[in-house]
Amino acid sequence: MNTFSKIFGVFVIVSTLWSCQNDAEPIVISPEHFHESIDRTTTVIIHDIFSPPVASRIYAYPSIAAYEILASNSEEFTPLAGQLNGLSEIPNAPTENYNPEVAAIVAHMDMSRRLIFSEDMLTSYRDSLYTVWSDQNKAEFETSKNYGLEVANHIVAWMDKDNYKQTRTMPKFAVTTGDESRWQPTPPAYMEGIEPHWNKIRPFVIDSASQFKPVPPPAFSMEKNSDFFKELKEVYDISQKITAAGDTSEEIEIAQFWDCNPYVSVTRGHLMFATKKITPGGHWMGITKIASQKANFDATQTMYAYTKASIAMADAFISCWDEKYRSNLVRPETLINDHIDDSWQPILQTPPFPEYVSGHSVVSGAASEALTSIFGDNFSFNDTTEIPYGLPMRNFKSFRQAAQEAAISRMYGGIHYRAAVDNGLDQGIALGKFVVNALTMQTSTQTASN
Repeated sequence: MNTFSKIFGVFVIVSTLWSCQNDAEPIVISPEHFHESIDRTTTVIIHDIFSPPVASRIYAYPSIAAYEILASNSEEFTPLAGQLNGLSEIPNAPTENYNPEVAAIVAHMDMSRRLIFSEDMLTSYRDSLYTVWSDQNKAEFETSKNYGLEVANHIVAWMDKDNYKQTRTMPKFAVTTGDESRWQPTPPAYMEGIEPHWNKIRPFVIDSASQFKPVPPPAFSMEKNSDFFKELKEVYDISQKITAAGDTSEEIEIAQFWDCNPYVSVTRGHLMFATKKITPGGHWMGITKIASQKANFDATQTMYAYTKASIAMADAFISCWDEKYRSNLVRPETLINDHIDDSWQPILQTPPFPEYVSGHSVVSGAASEALTSIFGDNFSFNDTTEIPYGLPMRNFKSFRQAAQEAAISRMYGGIHYRAAVDNGLDQGIALGKFVVNALTMQTSTQTASN
């Protein structure tokens, strides 16, 4: 074969390969890819026993990374750069062989992997997808993957300035002794206070952890005619009433449905172990999935919903934890055992942090406002989030109704006073509305059409 024939042969091979690659169909990413990525992240959060505040951070940053990529390629949605505290514009996207939805799911999976401990639980799933996508359209996949990782690095650089790493080295919470009004560790594990410095985490939208500081709880007093003692006795009386009804009590079903305590400890003889549960944020991310699927949202709309909800919840945890360690209020279990009934146990196991305000109330209020702004106030849904954890489905006519039930569940469970529930829900609703009004995530044309 002469030199010309060799060159011509190589040209034909290269041209054929180039033509085949150009003829390859675009990779199709469905909303289910994002649902699955978040579901798998939730599974790892449960496995690694992340606290509710930390879990909210794990949900927020990957959602923002994916959303920024999708919004930058959308006429309907607006990026969050310049709207979230400290977030700058992501790098420019490629102009050829680029699929923004591939880049977005890559960024989401990569960010999630960096934020958890058991990375292998996510990487095996990621690698299986990478293989499929590379076989479908290698050029598009490589370009999109590289850009997704570039955006993830951009978000990580922003994330690393939120003070989280600094709070890992701050001192543990010092329990106050000699003051009966102050929080004490509770049975059975008597764990130390979780995340006492969470108010130092940089918020996403609110200007400070104290922006939505609630009214103080009733003044501590064990006088029987005081407001505080009446609230304490109310917790005890409700518990006695609903436990008398046994397994038929709807209040007990409600308490268990919204428990969402990842720190539940079980004692068997000399052995103590944890039963792993979803966090409040994880429950509301599950509700976001249910709503997005019911509304038949596409991938970009789906990540819009997840991102808005996760940002509201992340700021809600910062706001709530700021108050928890400011008021440092004792839990009902401690006082009821000391003053009313030394054998009493709450229906739910008391979480390891101060009482006021109710975290689930604040977070549920914020999440319900974020989701209501997307799906409307009369959006009914079947909440199947807890089925994998052995609890039946519950039905709700709106997100606000679900938030109200989540809040009162803490009283039914015996772990919060009424003030913590009512004021916490008000705090979360106010914060959620602020986040909704502060963020422009849809174009003016789309907002007007809604």
